[in-house]
Amino acid sequence: MNDISNQAISGESPGEVKDLFLIALGDRLRALRSRRGLTRKALARLADVSERHLANVESGVGNASIQFLRQLTAVLNCTLAEMIGDETATSPEWLMIREVLRGRSDAELAQARAALSGVFETPTSEKARRQRVALIGLRGAGKSSIGRMLADRWVVPFIELNRQIETLAGCSVAEIHALYGQNAYRRYEYRALEDAIQRYPQAVIATPGGIVSDPATFNLLLSHCYTVWLKASPEEHMSRVVAQGDTRPMSGNREAMQDLKEIIQSRTPFYSKADETFDTSELTQEGAFLALDDQLRSMALSK
Repeated sequence: MNDISNQAISGESPGEVKDLFLIALGDRLRALRSRRGLTRKALARLADVSERHLANVESGVGNASIQFLRQLTAVLNCTLAEMIGDETATSPEWLMIREVLRGRSDAELAQARAALSGVFETPTSEKARRQRVALIGLRGAGKSSIGRMLADRWVVPFIELNRQIETLAGCSVAEIHALYGQNAYRRYEYRALEDAIQRYPQAVIATPGGIVSDPATFNLLLSHCYTVWLKASPEEHMSRVVAQGDTRPMSGNREAMQDLKEIIQSRTPFYSKADETFDTSELTQEGAFLALDDQLRSMALSK
């Protein structure tokens, strides 16, 4: 069998060889896991796979099955996505669209996404979009507390999306995850956001931290709401969550801070798509509320 993995580098141990493709695969897997807020142990348990094997894949250690499929795709001149049945490889039109977008910059891709949304979705005017302010970011950034204060100041409804999700599901968020899994939670999340957009032309919406993990839900949010990324340092995120009485982030996980930093790193490119960014680090709740209120009012007046 011909070995196509000619792009290899030596590892630290004598004789160890790591393949650049497998290293990149491990990086993407780790980023996907972090974006969804899962530890390696949690992902292994939910997927019913060996945590040790998962660690090896994330570390770029050779995997015979992946290498086997990769060698077939090289001969067939196709991608792994086409072989395993990704939606974007199911028709000639999908494949041609992918080729048009291949290699484009983030700015060009954003332009293409906006153009496609204009073709297939009911457009929302900029004025209407600005009537709904959605706060995004990790837990502990102040979305609920600051969002509620903004809604009171502006005399508009305050919507905490997790509460809407629980109403739709008829059980708590924890129960949704335990009984039905993360995919079911994401479906409820989309429905709850869709319902909030339809019911409230004016509102302040506090979103779950992982809303950026689902492209359909995040695209719906960006299209219909004026989004603000509330950010803070990893240390402040952690201390605020613990101060609220939730010690789960630290419970039985000595690498909790590193996990949190990886989540922030993996989600930052998505959070950065917000219309505005506001850093709550080293600010009191009242100070953050007043400063953000001033920032949003100033932006509204400048438009």
